[in-house]
Amino acid sequence: MPFANYKFPEGTLTAEQKEDIILRTTAMFVDFFGEGVRPYTMVLVDEVVDGGYGRAGETLTIAKMQKGR
Repeated sequence: MPFANYKFPEGTLTAEQKEDIILRTTAMFVDFFGEGVRPYTMVLVDEVVDGGYGRAGETLTIAKMQKGR
């Protein structure tokens, strides 16, 4: 069963964007493995509390990421 798990900062995606991610990911798996995998494809879109993730030893927040733009 193909499986994808995406993690995004809480509140940064709309319901429509989550649905789009699920649809596109499913389509990608179907492109790779054929139509037979569609009913078995699992896509999870998790929302992580702001500050609940990090990189290179630093806790990331939305405010920190926006500063880097």
